[in-house]
Amino acid sequence: MSHPIIHHNDEHHHEDFQLKDTHPLLGERWPAMGGVRGNDKLTSTYDLVEQMYYLYVRVVKAKDLPPNPLTGSCDPYVEVKLGNYKGTTRHLEKRPNPEWNQVFAFSKDRVQSSSLEVYVKDKEMVGRDDYMGKVVFDLNEVPTRVPPDSPLAPQWYRLEDPRRVDGLKVRGEIMVAVWIGTQADEAFPEAWHSDAASVHGEGVASVRSKVYVSPKLWYLRVNVIEAQDVQPAMRGRTPEVFVKAQVGNQVLKTRTSLSATLNPKWNEDLLFVVAEPFEEQLVLHVEDHVSSRKDDLLGRVTLPLTMFEKRLDHRPFVHSRWFDLEKFGIPALEGETRRELRFASRIHLRVCLEGAYHVMDESTMYISDTRPTARQLWRPPVGVLEVGMLGAKALLPMKNRDGRGTTDAYCVAKYGQKWVRTRTLVGTFSPSWNEQYTWEVYDPSTVITIGVFDNCHLGGNGNSARDSRIGKVRIRLSTLEADRVYTHSYPLVVLTPSGVKKMGELQLAVRFTCLSVASMLHLYSQPLLPKMHYLHPFTVSQLDSLRYQAMSIVAARLGRTEPPLRKEVVEYMLDVESHLWSMRRSKANFFRVMSLLSGLVGIFSWLGDVCKWKNPATTVLVHILLLILVWYPELILPTVFLYMFFIGLWNYRSRPRHPPHMDTKLSWAEAASPDELDEEFDTFPTSKPQDLVYMRYDRLRSVAGRIQTVVGDMATQGERLGSLLSWRDPRATCLFVVFCLLAAVALYVTPFRVVALVTGLYLLRHPRFRSKLPPVPVNFFRRLPSKIDSML
Repeated sequence: MSHPIIHHNDEHHHEDFQLKDTHPLLGERWPAMGGVRGNDKLTSTYDLVEQMYYLYVRVVKAKDLPPNPLTGSCDPYVEVKLGNYKGTTRHLEKRPNPEWNQVFAFSKDRVQSSSLEVYVKDKEMVGRDDYMGKVVFDLNEVPTRVPPDSPLAPQWYRLEDPRRVDGLKVRGEIMVAVWIGTQADEAFPEAWHSDAASVHGEGVASVRSKVYVSPKLWYLRVNVIEAQDVQPAMRGRTPEVFVKAQVGNQVLKTRTSLSATLNPKWNEDLLFVVAEPFEEQLVLHVEDHVSSRKDDLLGRVTLPLTMFEKRLDHRPFVHSRWFDLEKFGIPALEGETRRELRFASRIHLRVCLEGAYHVMDESTMYISDTRPTARQLWRPPVGVLEVGMLGAKALLPMKNRDGRGTTDAYCVAKYGQKWVRTRTLVGTFSPSWNEQYTWEVYDPSTVITIGVFDNCHLGGNGNSARDSRIGKVRIRLSTLEADRVYTHSYPLVVLTPSGVKKMGELQLAVRFTCLSVASMLHLYSQPLLPKMHYLHPFTVSQLDSLRYQAMSIVAARLGRTEPPLRKEVVEYMLDVESHLWSMRRSKANFFRVMSLLSGLVGIFSWLGDVCKWKNPATTVLVHILLLILVWYPELILPTVFLYMFFIGLWNYRSRPRHPPHMDTKLSWAEAASPDELDEEFDTFPTSKPQDLVYMRYDRLRSVAGRIQTVVGDMATQGERLGSLLSWRDPRATCLFVVFCLLAAVALYVTPFRVVALVTGLYLLRHPRFRSKLPPVPVNFFRRLPSKIDSML
């Protein structure tokens, strides 16, 4: 196996992937609309972002517009013009009294004009627009609105036409409201923004900021108990029956009944993931396994999910029920009525809905919500998480537009069931979103994930285009100090087939506010997951299947919103491919284990140096400590805990000062070889040539062989330990039993202090009294038998 060239010594290259402190000019604690009611600490504020001022123009409606003298009708629309920026409403056909109710937002930093012009035009079919009238506003007279002030009331304005020499007003009025506000204004998310003036058509909806809520997930547990009077399609044949259950695109089967009978029994659980509101139905097929290529349908029943009860912690028992099967393909006998034929067979089920904890829609390594689905089991929040998405810088071009590279970046954050999406800033490598969002926190041992993407749906590319990933950041809330604002620039790192690549930097301001210290500390004594997870645990294969189905449901439901949160975005945020094989990830996990064992190895190495008198002064001090502890054994535990106390105090100086971030060195991303990366980005199943697959398979066998050897050695040592008293080796067991008897007698008549002292002095004896051969206990242990002798 080839060894990659390691670049860890390139300090400048590695520093490029490090977290950086930033000092943004955050705003004062000014309130935003839509704060959480009932608790002052939960009130949403906008103090984690820089205040950005906008000129808002709300075009509500118009009335009494004159008809066009040529066409006799009026197809009006409004054009709002501020300097070089121009925004238009949709045109309404044959509407002399149109209603638009549309908001335009112009960034005040880019305003280069002292007046705002609002035109009302008529869209003619001949290809030119007829100018009906306009209203001009002096920007110096525009009022400023700061939430929580009520929205500014729109007013009626008479239209004027400067082309009239008499200076009279034209017929018609328009209702408009003009004010200066910030991004905290409730009109901000739905407004047309001047920085996205080049976006038209369906792409306008995809540039707006939105808040999404992922669906509420439930486990559907179907316990298939038995069936009665199952009649095969072929008379005289005893069927081999199994049950196939289907919910949406999820299909599971029971095992075939152990004995061929008309009353088969299974008592087998089938688990599905479903989401509220329940759109699918549970469909059960009872089938006869006739041959390896043929299964006959014997009966079917369709059950709506709303008929099943929900099993909660305080109501764990669920009653079973019998359901009639609708028969298929079974010829009727003489005398059988249609009703008797339809309800001759029954199936016995115990079906319930269990509250899925929201961890199932993501990788268990990055839990963002540990609450049960049932809201009545929720506890009060223990904290508030506020994240200010300030902006990004030094983004790389993600696509070409008009012959040059460009990026249309937006940000997505996911925590619990709440997803947020910032607006898309078009054609800039240093976007400034300055949007702030708030989440309630029910458990600090959770992770928020923030991703940056390139919007590829601005130019009418349709659903075939995919939003490109720029990078993401994960922050574990328990690593944050309470009430402290963290302002850092996080590297946006992605792994490509050509290697690890920095796509830019994401600037965030994060604050975790603790509502109750006592409740927070109490959580550390509670189970991480809800009670039902421990009462009815799942197998590893069930967890993998349920997690995959949950991810698919969440992606499908969020993809049906407007604008949609697309599948590629949801999958990247939920780490869908984290379970797939990767040589790079395997190496990273191996070295993580080695780093943990290095401390233990260091302790044993230090003890070996003490025993071998490498440093006589240290060995003498250890002798003195041994004598004290042996003479006063009651000081052993206090000494250990006091030592750990001082270690904790000593480590406080070097405690982490910033949240964790994507570490390319820890991920082994900088040292991955091109072939390993090519294998990681390969499709599943593989699409590579046969020779390359053979080579990678051999490499995988080599790595798996090493793991197999280590696991086998651990099993061997455990089996040897168990064989001490199993009499598998009669002579070894006899010797050990006699040794145990003698040791018991010796320890009974000898004071514990003497035994501890003699043992310590023996271990610390001088090298001249040591033998280079292994000690007797080690030789005896290595001679013990294990089950490896029975391995093929």
